[in-house]
Amino acid sequence: MREQAGAGSSESIQVPEQFNIAEYFLNRPAAEHPDRIAIVGEPAPVSYGALAALANRAASALMREGIAPGERVLIILPDSAEFMAAFFGGAKIGAISVPVNPMTREADYAHYLRDSGARLAIVHEGALAAFLPAASGFPSESVVVVGDGFAGHAKMKRWRDWIGASEEKTSARPKRSTQATDPAFFLYTSGSGGTPKAAVHLHKDMLVTSRGFARGVLGINSADRTYSVSKLFFAYGLGNGMYFPLSAGASCVLDPERPRPERTVELLAKHRPTLFFAVPTFYAALLREVDRGLTADFSSVRLAVSAGERLPPEIFERFKARFGLEILDGIGSTEMLHMFLSARHGRVRAGSCGVPVQGYDAKIVDDAGWPVPEGEIGNLWVKGGSAFSGYWGIPELTARTKQADWVITGDKFYRDPEGYYHYCGRADDMMKVSGMWVAPTEVENALLGHPAIVEAAVVGVIDAAGLTRPLAFVVVQMDAAPTPALGEELREFVRSRLPGYKCPSEVKFLDALPKTATGKIQRFRLRGPT
Repeated sequence: MREQAGAGSSESIQVPEQFNIAEYFLNRPAAEHPDRIAIVGEPAPVSYGALAALANRAASALMREGIAPGERVLIILPDSAEFMAAFFGGAKIGAISVPVNPMTREADYAHYLRDSGARLAIVHEGALAAFLPAASGFPSESVVVVGDGFAGHAKMKRWRDWIGASEEKTSARPKRSTQATDPAFFLYTSGSGGTPKAAVHLHKDMLVTSRGFARGVLGINSADRTYSVSKLFFAYGLGNGMYFPLSAGASCVLDPERPRPERTVELLAKHRPTLFFAVPTFYAALLREVDRGLTADFSSVRLAVSAGERLPPEIFERFKARFGLEILDGIGSTEMLHMFLSARHGRVRAGSCGVPVQGYDAKIVDDAGWPVPEGEIGNLWVKGGSAFSGYWGIPELTARTKQADWVITGDKFYRDPEGYYHYCGRADDMMKVSGMWVAPTEVENALLGHPAIVEAAVVGVIDAAGLTRPLAFVVVQMDAAPTPALGEELREFVRSRLPGYKCPSEVKFLDALPKTATGKIQRFRLRGPT
């Protein structure tokens, strides 16, 4: 296969041979400024020194359990100091931390336990109702429960008692030495199109993303305060809400509750963050509630960031008009840990994911791996120092996803003449209509330009003649009536803005679009007989 020069900033980020994320992201800042606040809330502030001590207790408790280097520790916790302590406590002793959604289903927990082969699970009491039926056969003595309301069950341990017997002294170095290339944590993909897979990440990966994106794009510093609507179990949220602020000696706002616009504006007013992170669907929901009268104060925020899916230009423009902030849109993945393409402050182009982040290269190729002409839609390949080492237990999928140093993202993109990258959709979401590529995001953004539309998703379906046609699913404003007349009005609205073959053949109304726990629209659930 002929090599195409990647378009990007491939300057490598140097990583020491011996490296441990707990030492770098927690022990180092705790030694430099132990009294500085690391976690602003909720429910109470936690200093760097106190957080490091808590992680040290967790590490000692894990060693007491006999957890060996390379063994997995399942973490089922909301965003909290306990989450960070469990995560870094595992890393300190060379174990592999496996954070997962604390608000998911029994079937998911059964999969995570079975797939990861976890030796121990640290579970919030609020997740026990779903976790316990999934943990049949998992030793009760290997479950640690976080929460004041837990009264005890079988041989399970209470977190406070479990860490209470551990040493409090914060070690200057990890309990067990690790190499930069040792596995540090698993992150499960969102499972938007199938069974979740665990991407294996190494100790060095967090250093690469914090230097490339947090420092290089955001310019994060010790005066910053981050607030991420996306949660810590998600690759995007893990950086935004945990190791990015820790890397700079900054502070973070943590919220254990489900994300809601009302809760978000409350925390914005209370804690005054300077860096705000969310996904496009949340920005849309927030704007909808603001239009209904919810008051939101973004005056403390210097940068707003979006990822997870393409940010529609309509949402970008509405947010900028309302709050005077340009949203920095970008794209990352669980496999790459965080953002590898991003807009830059002062150089934002609505509808574009920007340009490569320092330390990453990107190229757009056809299905055979050959470069496509500028402006033509193709497959995005990316490479950089934070790329996952592989999918846990699925070597054949790893081989299909990685080509030498390149990771095949599964995303369709094109690059404009000025070097900006434009997201067109997942490869399996794209459709060919009348022999022409149709990107669902383009049609969705046209629909979002109509004042009656809150959310939109477009998929390709096969009609009775065996031809592919676009089908639109929309959620309307509360004061709009989902009638056939409105459906026809929406079709004509799109037809006036896009070529006729991109116009949906039909518009269907839903109360809500199906989404993953991380806010991505699950288009695959909308496909099927119509």
